Amino acid sequence: MNKIAVVILNWNGTKLLQQFLPSVIQYSENASIYVADNASTDDSIAILKRDFPSVKIIQNKSNYGFAKGYNEALQFVEEPFYALINSDIEVTKKWLNPIIALFDKEPKTAIIQPKILDFKKKSYFEYAGAGGGFIDKYGYPFCRGRIFNTLEEDHGQYDDETRIFWASGACFFIRKEVYHELNGFDADFFAHQEEIDLCWRAFNLGYIAKYTYKSSVYHVGGATLDVANPRKTFLNFRNSLFMLVKNLPLNQILPVLFIRMILDGIAAFKFLFQAKPKHFLAVGKAHFYFYLKFNAFFTKRKSNLKANYFKINSIVRAYFIKKQKTFLKLF
Repeated sequence: MNKIAVVILNWNGTKLLQQFLPSVIQYSENASIYVADNASTDDSIAILKRDFPSVKIIQNKSNYGFAKGYNEALQFVEEPFYALINSDIEVTKKWLNPIIALFDKEPKTAIIQPKILDFKKKSYFEYAGAGGGFIDKYGYPFCRGRIFNTLEEDHGQYDDETRIFWASGACFFIRKEVYHELNGFDADFFAHQEEIDLCWRAFNLGYIAKYTYKSSVYHVGGATLDVANPRKTFLNFRNSLFMLVKNLPLNQILPVLFIRMILDGIAAFKFLFQAKPKHFLAVGKAHFYFYLKFNAFFTKRKSNLKANYFKINSIVRAYFIKKQKTFLKLF
C-alpha cells in the first residue's frame, strides 16, 4: 500500500479535472490518486474513466458539499496519510516528499500545509492558505502572506517549517487516524472554515499543525464558489460563529461573541456602502441562522478545550486601524 492518498473532491468539474489532474498524476509518484465525486451531473465520471484510467473513483450519492463530501468518501480510503486537494490545484515536482518526511519525523504533527501560491500570479501567495493560517481572538482567519485582501509577493519570507493554527482545505494533509478520531469535518458546515474547525479540534487534543515551504502548489481559487457570491459570504460568517461556540473555553464565549457581533455588523454595513446589498443580507442571514442553531452547536462542545493559540487579539484592529497589512508587521 502507498503511504499517501491524494483525494480530489469534484462536482461538475470536468474542465478543472482535464486541466489540473495531469500534473497530479505526473508528480505524485508512489501515491494513490482518488477523485471523490459529489454526484456530478456533467460528464466528469465518463472523462475520468476514458482519459485517466489510473485514478480511482469514489461516487457519493449526492452533492454533500466539502465537509460531508470528504467524510463520505474517505471511508473508502485506506492509505495512512490523506492529501485533500481542490480540483483547481497545480502541483509541483516532488511535492509529496517533504510532507511524508515531516509526518515520519514528527509523530505529533497531524496536519500539514504546503506553500500555496497563486496560479494566476505565480510569484504571489494565494488567498486560501498562503504560508499557513492563524485566527484572532474573535475568530477571523488570516495567513502568513495574506491578511484580508492583501496578498504578499513571495520573496522567501516564509521559507521555513513552522507551527501554524490551521491548514487550508485547498491543500490539506492529515493523518488518517487523526481524521477519524476527530470524526472528520463537521458536516453541518457544508463548506468554508470546516478545515479551521477541524484544526482547532485537533489542537484541543494536543496535535500539531505545521507549514512547510519545501512543498509548494499553485491554486486558482474561487473555481467552485467565487468570492463575489453572497452564498460564500453567508457560509463564512455563519461557520465562523459556529466554530467559536464549539471551540472557545466556556468563559470566553459570551464576551467574544458580543464583540464579534459588533464587528460583523460593521462589516455588513460596509457591504451596503459598497453597493453590495446581497452580501449585507447574507451577513444578516448568517446571524439569524446562528441564533437558530446555537443550541445544536453548543452541544457539540467537548470537555477538553484549551487556552487558545492566538498570535494576535484582533486582526481587524491591526489591519484597519494600525495599518499592519502583512504578517511580519504584526509582531
